[in-house]
Amino acid sequence: MSTRYIQRYSDRDRLNHWAIALLFILAGVSGLAFFHPSLFFLSALLGGGVWARILHPFLGVAMFLSFLGLFFKLWRENTLNAADKEWQKHSLDMLKGDKSKMPPVGKYNAGQKGVFWLMSICLAVLLVTGVMFWQPWFANSFPITLRRIAVLLHSASAVALILGVIMHVYAAIWVKGTVRAMTRGTVSAGWAKQNHALWYEEMSKGK
Repeated sequence: MSTRYIQRYSDRDRLNHWAIALLFILAGVSGLAFFHPSLFFLSALLGGGVWARILHPFLGVAMFLSFLGLFFKLWRENTLNAADKEWQKHSLDMLKGDKSKMPPVGKYNAGQKGVFWLMSICLAVLLVTGVMFWQPWFANSFPITLRRIAVLLHSASAVALILGVIMHVYAAIWVKGTVRAMTRGTVSAGWAKQNHALWYEEMSKGK
């Protein structure tokens, strides 16, 4: 019996996702190079310290703009609802391997929605704070005290974003069949029915 597959993401969505991933890696590497002297060796991956310093803010802006496209398309599907609260109550059971108590969810569960909003907030903070100390273009427009606060917030948001991405990648690998959604754009009907039952029903009716 052949496996039936359901489209989860379009080619455009997947290209956007991987563009964001690439920009995240490049911006992250260049940013970490200046986060601590012990990490400065990472700047060599972008051509050295000077190039890393020049490219980092442009890579960050490009990542924000790329994510903005996904944000406006997906934010409605990532709003929290009553089912998400129930999902959160039993999230520990799921982590222990027991999915029997998990309520049916739509296209995204509460964990995925949480990561989505974490990324959205972090990227917005990174953009605003980054502009505030972006030399030589904008930094001189802000008082030194605000720039210092901006640097701290920028660093904290970067760490939170990195942790969020780690959770995102781990969850994608942990739930078997998920990676296929962003490599081929489809998931098996069995995967959809088990992990996103309400979305599966919606797609089945649409068929």
